[in-house]
Amino acid sequence: MKVLIVDDEEGIRNVLREYIEFEGNEADEAQDGMEAVKKCRENDYDIILMDVMMPKLDGFSAVKEIRKFKNTPVLMLSARGEEYDKLFGFEIGSDDYVTKPFSPKEVMARIHAIVNRSKSASEQKKGGVYEFEGLKIDMVGRNVYVDGECAELTPKEYELLFYFVENAGVALTRERLLNKVWGYDFYGDDRTVDTHVKMLRSNLKEYRKYIITLRGLGYKFEA
Repeated sequence: MKVLIVDDEEGIRNVLREYIEFEGNEADEAQDGMEAVKKCRENDYDIILMDVMMPKLDGFSAVKEIRKFKNTPVLMLSARGEEYDKLFGFEIGSDDYVTKPFSPKEVMARIHAIVNRSKSASEQKKGGVYEFEGLKIDMVGRNVYVDGECAELTPKEYELLFYFVENAGVALTRERLLNKVWGYDFYGDDRTVDTHVKMLRSNLKEYRKYIITLRGLGYKFEA
């Protein structure tokens, strides 16, 4: 596993590197967001540990820039634990959030959970087809099968399900779903998302269990 540690505090980078390398993994470092973006353009990583408050380019801005060309999992590190920061981190595409001061052991546990989830999603995808027990999702053919039967979904339900699956394990806010599935020019509200999720769950029958409600936030697809 190759990890990129992004933090302007050398002491934190050293502690995290020590734990990462102790487990036999490879660690790379960046001391600000701009350096992180540059390294991500030049290298591939299994996960990025991204501090929020940094000079030159903050962590949120760096993640938004990296997301334009790579979908590497991101674990945000921040001294601020406000709910707004966490929600914004999830909204721009981070996978998890840890508040400083943190236990390096907890960070390592979260790293393993995120990377394993990411690998699992990659293994479940074969030629544009995802399979979760009796649920088969054909992205290319734009078909969804529930226990062998083709499900009749509306175009928006297809898009919503595909976006859920492509972001499996990621907490998705209702606002992010509106922006990504309906488009930035859509003037609906949260109820639009909730209504479509309800219809989608109904069509997925017992596999509705994969779409988890996150109270006060949104939803997450977890298989």
